[in-house]
Amino acid sequence: MENKVFSFLGLAQRSGQLVTGEDTCTLYAKKKVIQLIIVPQDASENTKKKFKDMANHRNIPFLIYANRESLSNAVGKSNRTVYGIKDKGFATKILSLVQDEKECPNHLGGE
Repeated sequence: MENKVFSFLGLAQRSGQLVTGEDTCTLYAKKKVIQLIIVPQDASENTKKKFKDMANHRNIPFLIYANRESLSNAVGKSNRTVYGIKDKGFATKILSLVQDEKECPNHLGGE
């Protein structure tokens, strides 16, 4: 399932609907352009808290997902810590795919 999430991140990147990096995502979140914020599991606790608080304050869905290397490879940009999805359709689909992963009993990260 992870491959589908990474595929959608790559599609979002190629279609110009993905912004990356802490500063850029902060700017776009303040402008209320971002529909979903994704932070990798191996990001610092400070970064996770900062963006979770920002997302909650602005009613933006927030997701801690995968690791920095996997996400960076999916979008073709190295060493990015924060990802923002601008398109509502991409955001909804990615959230749906991640939810499906959590519900799948064979997934290592499942409940």
